Amino acid sequence: MTQHGDDTAGRRSDVAELHLASEEPDLLLRGGALAHDSLTDDAGPEELPLDRNQAILRAAKRTGALLKQTGHPFALAGSVAVYAHGGAQNLQHDVDFCIRPEDAEAVAEALREAGLPVRRPPEDWLLKATCLGQQVDLIFELAHQPVTTELLGRAQNLSVDSVHMPVLSPTDLMRSLMAAFSEHHCDFGAVLPIARTLREKIDWDGVRRTCAGAPMPDAFLYFLERLDVIPPQEPREEVSR
Repeated sequence: MTQHGDDTAGRRSDVAELHLASEEPDLLLRGGALAHDSLTDDAGPEELPLDRNQAILRAAKRTGALLKQTGHPFALAGSVAVYAHGGAQNLQHDVDFCIRPEDAEAVAEALREAGLPVRRPPEDWLLKATCLGQQVDLIFELAHQPVTTELLGRAQNLSVDSVHMPVLSPTDLMRSLMAAFSEHHCDFGAVLPIARTLREKIDWDGVRRTCAGAPMPDAFLYFLERLDVIPPQEPREEVSR
């Protein structure tokens, strides 16, 4: 998940006993619960367990399909969004979705009706759900800024392992990651591979306008320049008097 810079709170594992539902993009809700369909018709009791990446992708697809049914705007974020934009399938420990603050309660209620447990953690900028045993973060404040209709409107409709859903733009993903840098949370090593992978899809001038001036983002941009990930910023011409 995209964390606030000073967020050091630990995570608790919530495992829900949910039935598997269809992997098709348009899931049906029956009686307030997920429709139950086998993921593979010929899957028997000897089916191999999923690895973590597969489990997270399934949770992302399932939750994304349910969020589409709510009618409220949203966008996939975090490591699964990077994967959707062409990054490596090296997913982190949860699934992230951005929603607007004014939609949080309605979205939470819709997910509860679909059978997903949703809880409000001590942090006041997100809700936490559980889908197929994986943690799902519903974020309505990204790097200390409320998620807006404008931000979600810039999302791109992409296929996430065959399920289409809105995904935060590469530029907004990078902005959120860099805005989260602080003295307490400044892992350049985690963000560098993302910058390398998505560098041709990111509006770096836009990122500079948003993030430059803060010490940690400035340092990261300098770091990217020195590694030839991005070109150096053109020097500003001094206005003659």
